[in-house]
Amino acid sequence: MTFKEQILQGIPDKLPAIKEYPNSVNRAPGRKEILTLNEKKLAIKNALRYFPKQWHKELALEFSAELKIYGRIYMYRFKPDYQVYARPISEYPANTEQAAAIMMMIQNNLDPAVAQHPEELITYGGNGAVFQNWAQYLLTMHYLATMTNEQTLHIYSGHPMGLFPSSKEAPRVVVTNGMMIPNYSKPDDWEKFNALGVTQYGQMTAGSYMYIGPQGIVHGTTITVMNAFRKILSQQESLAGKIFLTSGLGGMSGAQPKAGNIAGCITVCAEVNPKAAKKRHEQGWVDLLLDDINLLIKRIKQAQTNNEVISIAYVGNVVELWEQFYEHNIFVHLGSDQTSLHNPWSGGYYPVGLSWEESNTLIKENPKLFKENVQNSLIRHVNAINKHTKRGTYFFDYGNAFLLEASRAGADIMAENNIDFKYPSYVQDILGPLCLDYGFGPFRWVCTSGKDEDLEKTDAIAAKVLEDMMIEAPKEIKMQMQDNINWIKNAKANNLVVGSKARILYADAEGRMKIALAFNQAISKGTIGTVVLGRDHHDVGGTDSPFRETSNIYDGSKFTADMAIHNVIGDSFRGATWVSIHNGGGVGWGEVINGGFGMFLDGTEDSEKRLINMLFYDVNNGISRRSWARNEGALFAIKREMERTPNLKVTIPNIVEEEILDNLF
Repeated sequence: MTFKEQILQGIPDKLPAIKEYPNSVNRAPGRKEILTLNEKKLAIKNALRYFPKQWHKELALEFSAELKIYGRIYMYRFKPDYQVYARPISEYPANTEQAAAIMMMIQNNLDPAVAQHPEELITYGGNGAVFQNWAQYLLTMHYLATMTNEQTLHIYSGHPMGLFPSSKEAPRVVVTNGMMIPNYSKPDDWEKFNALGVTQYGQMTAGSYMYIGPQGIVHGTTITVMNAFRKILSQQESLAGKIFLTSGLGGMSGAQPKAGNIAGCITVCAEVNPKAAKKRHEQGWVDLLLDDINLLIKRIKQAQTNNEVISIAYVGNVVELWEQFYEHNIFVHLGSDQTSLHNPWSGGYYPVGLSWEESNTLIKENPKLFKENVQNSLIRHVNAINKHTKRGTYFFDYGNAFLLEASRAGADIMAENNIDFKYPSYVQDILGPLCLDYGFGPFRWVCTSGKDEDLEKTDAIAAKVLEDMMIEAPKEIKMQMQDNINWIKNAKANNLVVGSKARILYADAEGRMKIALAFNQAISKGTIGTVVLGRDHHDVGGTDSPFRETSNIYDGSKFTADMAIHNVIGDSFRGATWVSIHNGGGVGWGEVINGGFGMFLDGTEDSEKRLINMLFYDVNNGISRRSWARNEGALFAIKREMERTPNLKVTIPNIVEEEILDNLF
C-alpha cells in the first residue's frame, strides 16, 4: 500500500503482525503500577473498543503484557510501517489543505528526530503526548484525510471522538487534553486515568501539534539568558567566559546549550540520559560531551582563560556539578534547572547517587523509594545552589516546577516570609516584565512546502517587517524589537531546524499581524507556498500558570484560569484552523491551564480577515488581563493599542495609593 492508502484506511482491515520493540531509540520509562485488578480489566476493555471482536482475544493478551511492562497500553503492533516525519503538504491525502496541514504538524511532532519518546507517541517533557496509543493516531489521520471544510474533528485527550458538521468559518479541529474535574487532577490521578486510557498529558505544544523541536524554545531561552546577564553585568561587559550552569537535554531543555552559544557564554548542561545527550550532540545543539567531571572542570577553566563561547554537556547528575564547582571555586554567573520536575516521579528528574538504569528500575518496581530519592536529591541540590548564590550566582527557576517540588521536598528554598521562594521564576523576573506584559511572545510559523528556500524567504520577510516597525517603535519596546531583528537575521546561520521547516521569534500583536499579512501576500503571489502559523502556549494570553507564565501577576488572580479559557474560545470563532486547551504543561498536571492554536494561510482574502481578527485578540486578551492586574508594561501596551484601535475598549484599573491602606486593619 502507498503512504496515502495507509493513511486513508485508518484502523487496518487485517490484524497487523506483532512488531518487535526497537532497542536503539530513546524509550519512555515504565510507569508505576497503580491500577487495581478491576481497573486493569477496564483498561483492556477500553483499549479493545478500537478493534473488531475477532481480534479481542489475541489483543487482550498483548495489551495486558504492555500494561504490565510499561504501565500503559501503547498498541505497538499498530504503529504504521511508513516513516513518520513532516512531508510537504501536497503528499497527504486530503479534501482540504487545512486538514493536510494538521496531518503534517502531527507527523512532525512524532518524527524520531524531533520527539523524545517516539515509540510511545511522546514528544517532550517525559510525558507530553500527541496521542495515548497508535490506534488513536491511525483513526485521527483517517478522519483528517476524509474531512471537508464543513466538518470539525473533536479530539478528547488523544481520542478522535468524531467528525461533526460545522461551517467553513469553524476550526477544523478542537483538541482538549487532560481536562479533569478539579478534585481529580493530582499527579496520581494522571497516572491512573492515563493508564485506563481515558486522558493524557498533552504538555503545551505536543498535544496541540505545534511543537517544532528544540528551536521552539531556543529563542525564548536566548532572550532569557541575554537578559539575565544584562541584570548582573554592566553594559560594557562581554558574556564570553561567563558561565551558565543548568541541566536537562531532553525535548525542550535540549535548546539550552544552543541558546548559550547564541548569547555568547560558556554553557554547562548536565544530562543523565546518555542517549539524549548524544542526540543533541549529533544534532549540533551542544559542542562537547564529557562524562568525566575532572576533565570537565579542566576544560571549563581553559574556556574561561581564553574567553571562549562553548557549550558542554556533562553526562551525569547536575547536583554533582553544583557541588564540585563550589569545591573547585568555579564561579557560576547564571544558574538554572530545566529537568521535567512537573513530572517528578516518572522520569522527569533523576536523583543523584542513582544511575539512569537504576532510577528507571525503581520508578517501575519501587516508586515510593524512588520518590524518597528524588526528594532527598532536591534537598541536596538546593543546598549546593544556596552556597553558590551566597557567592553571587544569579539563580532562576526555568518554569519546570523546580522551586515548587523542592519546597514540597522540604528543601531550604523559601524566602524569609515563608510564602515566596528565595529565587524567582524566569517569567517573574525576566520575560514577564520585559516581554509578556508588552505583548511580546513566541510567534512561530511552518513552511508547508518543506522547502529551505521558502523558510529563507519568510525569514527575510519577517526581518523586513520588524525593521520597518523599528523606525517608529516607542522606546519601551525598542530593545525587544532589536533582539528579535538580530535573531531572525542570524536564524539560518545558527542551524536551528530539526524536523519541519519552521521558525520562531518574539513579536507583539502588531508585529505578528504584519508578518502574517506579508506571508499571506507572498503566498497569493506564488512567491512562497502555504504557511501554518502558531505559537507556544507559553505566551502573553494563552496560559494561566501561577509558577511560570502568570507568576508576575500580583492581584491574587494568578491562580485563576479565565484568561486561558477565553483565549481558546475567542480564537476559535475568530478564525483559528485548530484550537487546543490543556490541563498541565511545563509546570505540572493540575498546576496550569494552557491554550493554543494553529492557523493555515493560503493567500486568500479569507485568510487575511482571519489572521487580523484572531492574532489581535490572541495577544490583547492577555495584555488586558495583565493591565487589569496593574502591570506597568501591560498598562502602557493596552493604552497604546486602544489609541490605534478605536473599537477596542478595555477596562483600566484605578491605582490606589498605598498609604490609604496602611492603617485600615
